[in-house]
Amino acid sequence: MYQTKGNFIRPEMKISSLIFENPNLLLLMEHLEMDFIVHEKTVKQLCNTNNINEELFLILANLYNGFQPTEHQNLTREDLNTIIKFLRNSHNYYENEKYPEIRSFLNQLYLQNNSAEIQLIEKFFDEYFNEVKEHLHYENRVAFPYFNRLLNKVQVSTNEKIEEYSVNEYQEHHTDIEFKLNDLKELLLKHVPVKNDRVLRRKIIASLCELENDLNIHSTIEETILIPLVSKIEISDKTN
Repeated sequence: MYQTKGNFIRPEMKISSLIFENPNLLLLMEHLEMDFIVHEKTVKQLCNTNNINEELFLILANLYNGFQPTEHQNLTREDLNTIIKFLRNSHNYYENEKYPEIRSFLNQLYLQNNSAEIQLIEKFFDEYFNEVKEHLHYENRVAFPYFNRLLNKVQVSTNEKIEEYSVNEYQEHHTDIEFKLNDLKELLLKHVPVKNDRVLRRKIIASLCELENDLNIHSTIEETILIPLVSKIEISDKTN
């Protein structure tokens, strides 16, 4: 399912044809909690049915087809809820689907070979994913509750012992969590000799590519869509 380039998606295109071209769009729809039974709907009709801003959906869908967002986006406070939903569900996908899947493949590889090299790969992946989980848990625990307060226009009382927080602090804490996956792919493709492992090695590398692709999209959404939108909302709230 790993793919980096497809057609540029427009509102009048049929969503089923786009999914056949790039099945990763199913993952986008899953993150947005959209039904996979799309009949003959266009992108525009799909967005109307699911009450999702068409412009936001097109930005996200085109990211999955390899097109970067433009700087000029007409997104509003109401779109923040959709973005948070997407990011929360993508966190669940990483923790409860992709990590167990790749870890299972690595376990099988070790059982077949029982080598020190495979143990090192397992250790590398576990340490890497602990970093990923730290990033995800920070967002779930600190950033998303703050974004929800903005979304609901909740004012924090001066008597409440809640630390001041802003999108600037979120941006400073934000890290690119996908880069180390390339090191792991390099090890599997260039350096670790293992016998009778073609099937497992293919599955591991394909799964790592899928994870890396989605993490890249995740980071791009945070940096080029979420942070500018939250910053705009903060400025608006201060001036009103």
